[in-house]
Amino acid sequence: MILQLNNIYKNYIQGKMDVPVLKNISLEIEEGEYVAVMGPSGSGKSTLMNIIGCLDKPTSGSYILAGEEVDSLKDKELSQLRNKSIGFVFQNFNLLPRQSALQNVELPLQYAKVPKRERKGMCLEALAKVGLEDRVNFKPTQLSGGQKQRVAIARALVNKPKILLADEPTGALDSKSGIQVMELFRQLHDEGVTIIMITHAKEIADYADRIITIFDGEITKDTSRPDLKETATGKQSEENMDSAFYNAPETEQEGL
Repeated sequence: MILQLNNIYKNYIQGKMDVPVLKNISLEIEEGEYVAVMGPSGSGKSTLMNIIGCLDKPTSGSYILAGEEVDSLKDKELSQLRNKSIGFVFQNFNLLPRQSALQNVELPLQYAKVPKRERKGMCLEALAKVGLEDRVNFKPTQLSGGQKQRVAIARALVNKPKILLADEPTGALDSKSGIQVMELFRQLHDEGVTIIMITHAKEIADYADRIITIFDGEITKDTSRPDLKETATGKQSEENMDSAFYNAPETEQEGL
């Protein structure tokens, strides 16, 4: 079991009010799974992603990641676990604009204090894995949207983390580039990478082998659990998500 969430609650304070965002979330993800967490805006999926990614802590409940109790870790220990266990892919790439593709991919290795003599080879291997061996010295301004996302994926993979955690990985891409990124994810999964993908779009979630639907801070459906009956609001949320995706304007970026 790569991660286990038990009875997770997350509340935020707004003024004098205690606002619940996640309510009694329990789930297990095994090593090698390809999981999509799907929900509309405001459903709690981003908060859940932040907890899974060790970027935030739950108000109550327990989280075990790679055999370690996350709740008991201090900030420095949490940072080390995050760097070692999770590779992040964000919607807007989060690349440093003045650094080359290779230098961007190198960042997690610097944080992990990997010796400099070893870093270049690891970066070149990661960039080759995503098909960018001929773009190692290009800066983000010289790359298409799809190529930027490939650099971000290479950066996420370079430390060989236990989990690839992707937040709306096709959200800033045109449809062609988005399909190519999802094909790359499938290839990585076939090679044994554990992928957890956050999305609002059903056709993106359908690339995964398991779909967890979250609505109003609760899991309303999990395709690996036929015993979990979907609520009426959960069904409605999926309809809303489909409508939102199909009616969303396509971004104008070059292909991969």
